[in-house]
Amino acid sequence: MAIHFEEKEFDERKSKVISELKKQGLDALLMFRQESMYWLTGYDTFGYVFFQCLILTIKGELILLTRAPDLRQAQNTSIIKNIKIWVDKDGSSPAGELKNILVDLGLEKSNLGVEYEAYGLTGRNAIRLNKVLGSFANLHDKSELISHFRVIKSPTEIIYIKKAAELADKALDAAWQHAHAGVNEAKILSEMQGAVFSGGGDYPANEFIIGSGKNALLCRYQSEKRDLNEVDQLSIEWAGTFKHYHSAMFRTIPIGKVNDKQKKMHEACVEALKGCENKLKPGNKVGEVFDVHAEIFDNLGYKNSRMNACGYSLGATFSPNWMDWPMLYTGNSINLKPGMVFFMHMILMDSENQLAMNLGETYLLTKNGNEKLGKKKLDLVIG
Repeated sequence: MAIHFEEKEFDERKSKVISELKKQGLDALLMFRQESMYWLTGYDTFGYVFFQCLILTIKGELILLTRAPDLRQAQNTSIIKNIKIWVDKDGSSPAGELKNILVDLGLEKSNLGVEYEAYGLTGRNAIRLNKVLGSFANLHDKSELISHFRVIKSPTEIIYIKKAAELADKALDAAWQHAHAGVNEAKILSEMQGAVFSGGGDYPANEFIIGSGKNALLCRYQSEKRDLNEVDQLSIEWAGTFKHYHSAMFRTIPIGKVNDKQKKMHEACVEALKGCENKLKPGNKVGEVFDVHAEIFDNLGYKNSRMNACGYSLGATFSPNWMDWPMLYTGNSINLKPGMVFFMHMILMDSENQLAMNLGETYLLTKNGNEKLGKKKLDLVIG
């Protein structure tokens, strides 16, 4: 079976969650987040786009409700033994099937935690879930209960993330090799993703972001693929991915030559990243890292060009994005701890001059500080 952790590690994770459920007065947790299912059991699928729920009770019972295509997926990739199937048909009610399972478990009038913040639990499915279970049990939003455990990476997880970082570095080598005038963005993307795949990696949880010319100022993937001009700019954000664990990077590559404005923007990005590195240490708060980012950019005159967040946690995530909890924005009171992994991106978008400059790296928090997982230079490389 393709299970990426020892059973002992799964047992430890399960015990931690059960202890927290008891502490919060909950009788069971209804998981809809694929990340939670993967972390707790190894279950690896994109079947969460349909109604799917993993139940964990304080007695240790673990039951998956899913569709027929994911029966063998769960059997082959997870430690889950008890798998229930809801049948696709007109008028089917997977929420009703879930209620039947909860009845069999004796959970009527119980306190149930629910992962409402889940891409698979659509608004319509949440309404149906609440309608079916609202009078059956007491429902509590516990969307981040497992996230609080997932954010601290185990030694095995760190091995996977460091492998992902190696693949991200290889992708950057490919970008530097091919980012030149006359080359199409599609060629650059294929070489970067190919470097990840040839190294044993996975698809990322969202598309690599690439844009040149005016599209270099975009922070999202869009489908235009253009040839690079003699003088141009190329922004790329990507992640090495291994066993679904991500290590992301961000660069803007001037093509042909670089002007003085972009040189100063790059210098500002390096200064801001270094400042955030110094703040990204155990004992500080997540929001304080962003505040350093904002202060440096604002003092250098880039307040209108910067973003309102400067990064987020990374781990094992699934489509539609690799951003994990928590995010680096002002006021975020989560305490930084060893074992956390953060992608920090310094983004400057000068709309007036149509210039972009981006610099991003992934860091592992250690006992006394942090480790930059990517091993490539921060210098401005001209394509």
